[in-house]
Amino acid sequence: MHTSVRKFLEYLEVERRYSPNTIRSYEVDLHQFATFLVSRRIDSFDGVSKDDLRSFLSSLLDAGVSRKSVARKTACLRSFFRYAKRHGITVKNPTLTLISPKLEKRLPSFLDETTITRMFDSLDTDTPEGRQQAAILELFYSTGMRLSELVNLDVGDLDVAQGIVKVTGKGSKQRILPVGRRALRAMNSYLRDRLRLLTQRGLASDESALFITAKGVRTYPEAVSRMVKKAISRVSELEKKSPHVIRHTFATHLLNRGADLRAVKELLGHESLSTTQVYTHVSTEQLKKVYRQSHPKA
Repeated sequence: MHTSVRKFLEYLEVERRYSPNTIRSYEVDLHQFATFLVSRRIDSFDGVSKDDLRSFLSSLLDAGVSRKSVARKTACLRSFFRYAKRHGITVKNPTLTLISPKLEKRLPSFLDETTITRMFDSLDTDTPEGRQQAAILELFYSTGMRLSELVNLDVGDLDVAQGIVKVTGKGSKQRILPVGRRALRAMNSYLRDRLRLLTQRGLASDESALFITAKGVRTYPEAVSRMVKKAISRVSELEKKSPHVIRHTFATHLLNRGADLRAVKELLGHESLSTTQVYTHVSTEQLKKVYRQSHPKA
């Protein structure tokens, strides 16, 4: 079974060009499923039935795994068994009629315009570290890009003169995003600090990463996430304080100010319009709030 999993993961990396994070998640999910099968004395994926799949997913829910995580694992199993049948690993695909657990529709968390302005105002831009934080946060808010997209940016992806940045998203799909004036100013300040640091370390011509650590190497998702969490925590009591909150904020503010839904979809890099439509619910809730606060008969 481990050989089949390894070949599937190689297929995702080489042919489907999935991100390293997605491949790691699939690897964990499939090894967890393989361990479950061994506990039921099933030694090959060809012997898996729909009942086995249901039992596995039910055991996860009983163990307190969130419905969202179980839904993700279900999607992983579907993808794997499609691959397995196509490549002769299994005779049938037991996931064809498998139903994912229903998820509660939760509106994305976001910061209102006043709060995000306070967040930017709270940054100490008198230090190189503070200027880098400002550049990262401004770029997140200006473009709505994902965390993985930001940390993988190279210097050559940013065109300050044109005010655009080239982003490589899910499935290695590229898109060009406009960058606002505030973000460009923050980036220019940061780029001067970046060059100074790399020159001091003798790395000026070697490091291609746009955002780097104090050691002069590409920054990593955990470091950016911690920084964003601290910045949001200074101004908001939101339960979630991740880079994705800034992405949600970007989309919500655009729609609140009349942006076209399809344009927002392209900016976010969504494949389906339905994925973007969740932000219309956020905008509707905002309208209701304004109505209740302002209308004399509300």
